[in-house]
Amino acid sequence: MQEKFDIIIVGGGPIGIACGLEAKKQGLTYLIIEKGPIVNSLFNYPINMQFFSSSEKLEIDEIPFISKEAKPKRNEALEYYRRIVTSNQLNIHLFEKVLQVKKEVDEFWVQTDKSEYRGKHIIVATGFYDLPNKINVPGEKLPKVSHYYKDPHFYASQKLAIVGASNSAIDAALECWRKGAEVTLIIRGPEVGQRVKYWVRPDIINRIKEGSIKAYYNSIIKEIKDTEIIINTPEGDLNLQNDFVLALTGYMPNFEFLEQLGIELSDDDKKLPKYNPDTMETNVEGLFLAGVICGGMETHKWFIENSRIHAPIIINSIVEKMQLVQKS
Repeated sequence: MQEKFDIIIVGGGPIGIACGLEAKKQGLTYLIIEKGPIVNSLFNYPINMQFFSSSEKLEIDEIPFISKEAKPKRNEALEYYRRIVTSNQLNIHLFEKVLQVKKEVDEFWVQTDKSEYRGKHIIVATGFYDLPNKINVPGEKLPKVSHYYKDPHFYASQKLAIVGASNSAIDAALECWRKGAEVTLIIRGPEVGQRVKYWVRPDIINRIKEGSIKAYYNSIIKEIKDTEIIINTPEGDLNLQNDFVLALTGYMPNFEFLEQLGIELSDDDKKLPKYNPDTMETNVEGLFLAGVICGGMETHKWFIENSRIHAPIIINSIVEKMQLVQKS
């Protein structure tokens, strides 16, 4: 027999957890479905990653987040959100992937790789870390190429090319250089990204100026080979000896999943999903969006700090809808 819930939340990151907390407080039946471990996207962040936001701005449901430094690191965040889930006994299914969601009359049918469920309302809080932006060049599928960075030790004493100029690329460049990698940055634009953390940007600029890290600006990779890469620079093509490539060019939401749900996307490069900012309800009645997925390709627009408010907005909207149904 299929389990039925007032709300099914797709995604067990910080904002999905916040939605579960709000639903529980309002006495609604709910289920959080997460395809990996608790806060799967944060788990897959680099081991030494430090957040841009201070700990109080990462708090959900006014539960204090105490960290050693003003800006917490990945392991502290994992501990914080895990304790919230376990201490509040949230109803969450881990390592369960949503395969399909269909609306049938006034409720939704959700099929996962483990079971089937029915829900009156759906909240999609899946983030954007699952699908990397590909650089689409020959050799990108070679084993030496990765779109995710985990630990600098792996690249010690290796010739490492890093593609990108954002926080993830710059953090990786500095960490790997400090562990003994020979680091080359390949940057499409004329400078290191302006959104790089303010205490990190001077560090990378100084390392480039002194020659510790080589940077090619206004440049792109043309081809990746087993022992070298070919890059196109303003001075022409260059062949560089190379052991590994980190293509840290950002990530995108799963737009195919959103379209399968019937959510309308803007007809431009931003692919902004359609929703009412007062309720977070999409053009599909009963289907809501929460967190960074609301920004489409503008993945810098929403993050934990400013999307925490989505949880109470959505749950209050759902409660009002349910009350109207009961009165009618």
